[in-house]
Amino acid sequence: MNSAGSMSASVGTSKRLKPLVIKPMRPRGEAGGGGSENVCPTASLTREDHWTRLQAAIDAIQTETGVATSLEQLYRSVEELCVQKHGAWLYHKLQAACDQHAVQALESLRVASGDESAAASMHELHADGELQLQSASTETKLGSLARVWDRYCAQLHLVRHIFLYLDRTYLLQHSPHRSVFDMGLMFFRQHLDQSYQSVQSTVVQGVLWSIDAERRGDAVDRALLKNLVRMLALLGLYDVVFMPLFLERSRAFYVEESQRQVVEVDLGAYLLYVERRLREEGGRCDAVLEGMTRVLLLKTVETCVIEPHVGYMLGGGEHPEDASDFAKMLDGDAHEDLKRMYDVFGKVRAHKALCAAFKGHLKQVGVRIGSDASPEKDAEMIPAVILLKKRMDGILDRCFDDIMFRDAVKDGFGYFMNLRGSRPAELLAKHMDSVLKGGGKAKFTEDDVEAALDSCLALFRFISGKDAFEAFYKKDLAKRLLFGRSISMDTEKSAISRLKAECGAHFTSKLEGMFTDSDVSKDIMGSFRGSKEAQEALAEVCPGTDIGVQVLTSGLWPTYPVANCNFKTSLAEGLEVFKKHYLQKYTGRKLMWLHSLGTCVMKVQFKTGPKELALSFFQAAVLMAFEDTDTLPFKDIAAATGIEDSELRRTLQSLACGRERVLSKNPKGKEIEDDDMFSFNYEYTSKQYRVKINAIQMKETADDSRKTNETVMQDRQHQIDAAIVRIMKTRKMLSHKLLMSELMTQLRFPVTAVDLKKRVESLIEREYMERASDDASVYCYLA
Repeated sequence: MNSAGSMSASVGTSKRLKPLVIKPMRPRGEAGGGGSENVCPTASLTREDHWTRLQAAIDAIQTETGVATSLEQLYRSVEELCVQKHGAWLYHKLQAACDQHAVQALESLRVASGDESAAASMHELHADGELQLQSASTETKLGSLARVWDRYCAQLHLVRHIFLYLDRTYLLQHSPHRSVFDMGLMFFRQHLDQSYQSVQSTVVQGVLWSIDAERRGDAVDRALLKNLVRMLALLGLYDVVFMPLFLERSRAFYVEESQRQVVEVDLGAYLLYVERRLREEGGRCDAVLEGMTRVLLLKTVETCVIEPHVGYMLGGGEHPEDASDFAKMLDGDAHEDLKRMYDVFGKVRAHKALCAAFKGHLKQVGVRIGSDASPEKDAEMIPAVILLKKRMDGILDRCFDDIMFRDAVKDGFGYFMNLRGSRPAELLAKHMDSVLKGGGKAKFTEDDVEAALDSCLALFRFISGKDAFEAFYKKDLAKRLLFGRSISMDTEKSAISRLKAECGAHFTSKLEGMFTDSDVSKDIMGSFRGSKEAQEALAEVCPGTDIGVQVLTSGLWPTYPVANCNFKTSLAEGLEVFKKHYLQKYTGRKLMWLHSLGTCVMKVQFKTGPKELALSFFQAAVLMAFEDTDTLPFKDIAAATGIEDSELRRTLQSLACGRERVLSKNPKGKEIEDDDMFSFNYEYTSKQYRVKINAIQMKETADDSRKTNETVMQDRQHQIDAAIVRIMKTRKMLSHKLLMSELMTQLRFPVTAVDLKKRVESLIEREYMERASDDASVYCYLA
C-alpha cells in the first residue's frame, strides 16, 4: 500500500495532507498549547473529588437526569482510585449507593403494585369456589412492575459500566459478588425479604394468576410474564418461592379439571385433552418459564391427569359389564387413539397395565370366537381368528410396537387356541385344505393361496397339539393328492416347506413321503404303459381299457378300510395284469386294492347317444350290474356288487337322486329303502359329452374326528413311554418330581400330570422300571 505522501503526488494536487496524531484528552475549557496536553486530567483530583464526581453520576442515573462528566472520565476516575489502592474504600462507597438505589427501586415497585394489600386484593372468591382475579387491574399492575424492574436493571447495568475497572479487579479478588450488577441484586433481595414482602407477593401471585388465566383460555402477555419470571430468577426467588407455589397451584388445577373431564368426555377425547395439556405446558416452559421447570411441571401434570385415571382409561368404570372405551378402540381399530394411549401411558410407566388390559381383551374376544362348538360357528372360527390376528398385527405395528405387547399377543392367541383341545388344530387343517383346493367359492389365485398359507401358519404357531394338526392335515392331503384336487403341486410343496421350517424335518417326513409315492407311482405307470408284454396282456383280458394305479406306502398314508367290490371278470383280470407287472419289478411286496379310492371313466350308450361318465369304482360296479337287465331291486344290486350297505346307499343316491340321474328310482325320494326298484335311465340327456357324477360324500362325523383323535392319543402314549424309558435309562434313578419336569420339557404336545402318571404306572406293570424300596417317590430303571 502506498504512503500518504505518494498518494498526494499520484493525484497531482498541490494541497499537502496533515498526519493524524492522537493526543491525550484535555480538561474542558483548557486551551491547547505547551506541554499541558500530555497531563492526565484526573491526576490532580483527590479521592473525595473522584467520589463526588462518581456520586453525582450515580444520582443522575437513578433520577434519569443529565450529567456533565463523560463516561470516559468517570471510568478514568474509578481506574485512578483502584490504581492508588483505594479499591476497598470505593467498594464500600458503592455499596452504600447501591443499597440506597435498591430501596428507591422497591419504593417505586410498592407504588406500582398499589399498596401492601395489593396481593390480597388481586383476587376475589366467588360463590362457586373458583378463584378469579380482576384481570384489568392486575395486568396494569404487572406491567407497571415490569417497567420499574426493567428501569432498575438498566440503571444497574449503567453503574456497572462506570465501575467496570473495579468490577474486573477488586471485586474478583475481594468480594463474594461476581459483579457490581450481582451486588445490586443482592441489596434488592435483602430489602425485598425484610420490608417489601407485599411487592414479592404481588409479583408471584400475578404471574400465577396470569398462567391460570391462560390455562382457562384467556389471552395474556407472554413477554410480560417472561420479564417477571426472569426478575424472580435473578433475585433467587424462582426456585425457592415461586416454584413450590406454582407446582402446587398446577396440581390443584389439573386434579380438578381432570376429574371433571373424566365425567364429561369419552376416552378418545380425554386422551386428546391430556396430549393437548402436556403440549401446552411444554410450550409454556419454553416461552415463559425457566428451563428447570419443564421436568417438574410435566411430571406434576402427568401425575394429576394420567396416573390417577389409568383404571378409568382401561375400562374400570362404574359399569364394568359394559364394553369399555378401550375395548371399543381395539374392536374399532382406532389406531390413532391407541397410539396416543400408548404414548400417554408411557409417561407414567404404565405400559404393563396397558399390556395386561390388551391381553385380557384379546383373550375375551378369542374365547367368544372359539367357545361356540356348533358346526356353523366351527366353520367360521379359523377365518375369524385369522382376521383377528391381522387386526392385532396392525395394532402392534402402528400403536404398540413393543416386545412386551407382541408377547402378549402370543400368550393371548395361545390361550384361546388351545381351550378346546385338538379341535382348533383340526379346524385349521381343514381350512388349509380348503385354501389348497383353491379357496372353494372364493376362487383363490396362487398369490391369494400364498397369503392365506402365511395367515394359517401364523395360527399354527399358537397350537400346542401340533401332532393332532399333522394327523388331520395328512388325511386331507391324501385326498388332494389321490383325487387331483390341489390348486398346484408347487403350492402343496410350498405349504410343506413352511411346516418343515417351523417344526423341523421330523414333522413333515411322512408328508414328504406321500409326495415321493406320487412321483414313484408316475414312474411305475410309465413303466407299465411302456411294457409291451403288460400292454398285450391287458388288451387280451380287458380290451379298450386303460388302467392307472397309484401305489401308496402303508406307513406314510392314512389308514383306509378295505372295502369289497365285485367287478366284471375282465376288469378284475386287468388289475391282476398290473399287479403281476409290479411284483416282477418289486419282489417281496404285497399289494392291497383300495376300491373306495378308485375312479374310472365309462362309456355308456343312451338314446341320445353315447356319453363318457366319470365315476367312482362303486358307481361303476353298480352300473355294470345293469348290463344284462334294465331293472333291479336294491337287494339284487347289493348281492351283485358286494358293496357295504351304507356305502351302497350313498352310491345309489348319487346315481338316482343327484343332479345327473342315470338311474331311475321307484318310488321316488331322496332316501334309499330296502324295497326300492332301480332302472337304467335310457332317457338321460346332457349337453356335455363327458359327465362327472359326483359321489355323495359322507360328511365327516364326530365319530370320525374322535377316531382320529384316538389315533393321536395312542401315538402320544407311545411317545410318552419312549421318553420315560429314555430318561430313566440315562439317569438310572430319578424322583417323581424330576421325572415329571423332564417329561414336560421334552414332550412337544400338551399333556397333564395325570396322563404322565398313568404311563409311569403302565411301565412299572410292564417291568421297565420300579419304585425304590426305601422311597416310593423315587423310580429305578430296570435293564
